[in-house]
Parts: sequence; structure tokens; C-alpha cells
Amino acid sequence: MSNYKMETKCIQSGYEPGNGEPRVLPIYQSTTYRYTSSEQMGKLFDLEESGYFYTRLQNPTNDAVAAKICDLEGGIAAMLTSSGQAANFYAIMNIVEQGDHIVCASALYGGTYNLFAHTIKKMGVEATFVDPDCTEEELNAAFQNNTKAVFGETIANPALVVLDIEKYAKVAHEHGVPLIIDNTFATPINCRPIEWGADIVTHSTTKYMDGHATCVGGAIVDSGNFAWEEHADKFPGLTAPDETYHGIVYTEKFGKLAYIQKATAQLMRDLGSIQSPQNAFLLNIGLETLHLRMPRHCENALKVAEYLKAHEKVAWVSFPSMPGDQYYDLAQKYMPNGTCGVLIFGLKGGRDAAVEMMDRLKMVAIVTHVADARSCVLHPASHTHRQMNEKELLEAGVQPDLIRFSVGIENVEDIIADIEQALR
Repeated sequence: MSNYKMETKCIQSGYEPGNGEPRVLPIYQSTTYRYTSSEQMGKLFDLEESGYFYTRLQNPTNDAVAAKICDLEGGIAAMLTSSGQAANFYAIMNIVEQGDHIVCASALYGGTYNLFAHTIKKMGVEATFVDPDCTEEELNAAFQNNTKAVFGETIANPALVVLDIEKYAKVAHEHGVPLIIDNTFATPINCRPIEWGADIVTHSTTKYMDGHATCVGGAIVDSGNFAWEEHADKFPGLTAPDETYHGIVYTEKFGKLAYIQKATAQLMRDLGSIQSPQNAFLLNIGLETLHLRMPRHCENALKVAEYLKAHEKVAWVSFPSMPGDQYYDLAQKYMPNGTCGVLIFGLKGGRDAAVEMMDRLKMVAIVTHVADARSCVLHPASHTHRQMNEKELLEAGVQPDLIRFSVGIENVEDIIADIEQALR
């Protein structure tokens, strides 16, 4: 990890050109790489040497951007994926097998909830969902003998629940399993979960990291802190021979880099959810201004939240950085400089009023997206969480009248004026 400040890391980390090389990270738009020796190519396939041979596994552009995200999060290794969903899927499937179990905070993005509640269940992996605000005793009760990981979001999408990362890390480690945190909404500018005990961090880079709604992508960062070999019986995929690579043991061969090496060499090899080099290039451009954009998102969102809280037609508002919010104290602990630019609220007229208000917005757009430069809204119960039943919606913190408002970096007076005319 470099010793630069965060602002400098956003710009300088990941890629260091040599003498006479391009100042800007190049796009290595190639599926494959040439070698003059068959023996050397064989060593690459056997993981005896490091290098590039097929972009489905690794690409120089992608690796440079992954290294930057890794540096921002304070990890030791990282990889890019084709989407945030792929990142969460890989993060879990890299350490579980058929018959295993995971524990998840129930307040999750709808797609992630479906992934863990239904899709991986078909693969033989069960998930138990717990109230994110549960006590240590309640969290302990969710564990089973075959539990292999705990998963949660720094700031839940869209419920805006702030997870008590230290509590979840403590319990996970007492049971000998890693804590995996999706840090998409906070970004490493506002929160670095590894510093609070998280072992693995994931991102939908599609959101604030890209920042401009131009490319879908994901990332996984490994802290290098979890002692896989101390719990070798739980994680044979990392600590026992992999016969698909002539019996190598990842923890023995790669040490602290074992987790990302396995995810790259095995999961990416077999499933191929690689991020395109072009998207990685655009992501890197977004990362260069992340430290400038996040404070503006947070500042604008707080002003919008305060405006809505005082409006006679608004029934409730939730924004963790607003004094008096249910999660204000936790937000101040983990994210004292700001949480994110997303807030949620409901109108006194209920679901029908919420839909009508959204339809009357002019500048603010209704889109299936969140967390980019442009302000946008969504009705999760009708859109992103549409596949969930009423019980699942409530467990995820999604009320029928909930409007998710992603506050952009436009002039906040223009944002509020658009809300005002829509409410009027």
C-alpha cells in the first residue's frame, strides 16, 4: 500500500509509467498475448509464472485499476469483475461449496438478496438472513457448523441501514469465518471497512466509482488478514490441493495472496465474468475524481434531506448523516466525513403519491440506477426489489411508499426546485 493521501491515490495509484511510456493508463484491447516459448506459456497455465495469456483471466488495464482500488481500500490484492453482482457472487463462491452456509444482514440490495436467498440455494449453499441491528447473541444464533462467511453492506441499498462493522467482524472471527462487506455506497473515500475488521470488500464500481453511469463493473479486494490455514478444515478450496492445477495448494503457493489468486485462476477461468478493458479504462477516469465528487454528493444530499424533513407533504426522511437519524451515531463512528449521496423518504399520500410525485419531476430522472453525477429517483418496491414478496421487502427495509433519491452533484438549489414543483 502506498503512503499517499487518499486524494493522491485516486489519481496516482495502480499505474506508474516508465521512461517514454504513456502518461495515461493504456487500454490493452487484446484477447490474448504473444510468447516465443511454448515452455513459458505452459508455466503460465500451471501458475508457475505470473503474466498475461488470455484476457478472460487477467488484463493489464484491469489489473492497474484493480490495484488502485486495492490501494484505496487498504488491501493487498484485488480483481475486477463484469458487475457488482459478479463481485458478490465470486466473493462468496470462492470459499463455499455445496452443502455450506452463510450469514447475511437482511438489509441488502434486492439483486444481492435474490442471489443469496434463491440462486446460490440452487447450488446447494444456504443463507440465513438476520436483522442488521441484531444483538451479538442473535447474530451468534444464526451460525451453523457449516457456516463459511458473513456478508453485509456498509450502507444498505436502499434501506440506508448503517452496519456495525466491528460487531459483525467480532462475531464472524469468533466463529472462524471472514466478514465480507459491500462498500459500494460509502466508497473508500468515506469508509474503509478493512480498518474496522472486514476481511474482504466488494464494490459495484458501476456506482460512485465510475460516477457517470457509463459502464457496469465490480471489484473484490482482499485484506490479506484472514488466516485461512488456521481454519483449513473450513476452506479446503484454499488449503487443499487443486487438482485442476496439478495439485497446487493456494495458501502454500501464494500465501496472503491466495484468495484473489484462486478467484482469478479458478472462478474467472471457469465463469469468465471479466470486466472489459474499455470499461476499466473509463472506471479509472471516474476514480480520478472520486475524492472530489463524494463530498459534493454528501453535502447536497444533506441539504435535500433537511428540505424534505421540513416539508408538509413528507411523512418521513432517512439519511444517516442527518442529526436525529436512527443511524446517525453509527454513521459518525464509521463515516464521520459523510455517508453517501442517497436518501430515502415517503410522502403522506403513500405509494400512489410517491409514484405521482416521481412522474412530475423534470430534471431529476426515473432510472434503474443510483450513485452517479446526475440526480435520479427510483421506487424500489416497484423496480429494483420487485421480485421480493411483502415479507422480504420489509426484512430488507423497503416500505411500500419508499422513494430512493440519489442526489447528484448539480447545484443543490436546482435539485430542490425540481422537488418543490413536483410536490406542489
